[in-house]
Amino acid sequence: MDELEQLRRDAAECRACPLWQTGTQTVFGEGTASAQVVFVGEQPGDQEDKQGRPFVGPAGRVLDEALELAGIDRSATYVTNAVKHFKWTARGKRRIHAKPNWSEIAACNPWLQSELEAIEPAVVVCLGATAAQALLGKQFRVTKQRGTWVESDLAPHVTATIHPSSILRQRTDDERHKEMAGFVADLRLVATVLEKAS
Repeated sequence: MDELEQLRRDAAECRACPLWQTGTQTVFGEGTASAQVVFVGEQPGDQEDKQGRPFVGPAGRVLDEALELAGIDRSATYVTNAVKHFKWTARGKRRIHAKPNWSEIAACNPWLQSELEAIEPAVVVCLGATAAQALLGKQFRVTKQRGTWVESDLAPHVTATIHPSSILRQRTDDERHKEMAGFVADLRLVATVLEKAS
């Protein structure tokens, strides 16, 4: 059994924070162990929680589209989250995303670090503020530092950008197009490094 598969099995039994009680299952990372790039989001959403796979809901579809536009093959990447269980509040029959707190992020951090150590990617991309602050410190601001390379011992190249779900939350088509264009531009920066690494 490879290292990532063993980690996935071990993480399924994790009880380090209370989120395992309300999540359907642990949603571990997914992708190739030889990935040159790892994308780290915040936490699984409703669809991810039900399917047990990261980035398979609406935000995952936005990520897929943006990766294609940036020239990055998703099947050659590894996608995961800073928190491995879905945190939610009930609104009628719907389960609405709730932001994980710092203790929940800290409880999951060993799993995330273990994933990165097993893969040893050339590039780590933090998607959104929660992932960026989990890996780069609470003082990190995606709004100010997105799309730039950050000094880190996580990988030779580390950067942060918006989470694809933020594109979905824009009110108008124009705003969504503008946010998507910025997201794709940030991913093209990653693509240039991947081309050199391959």
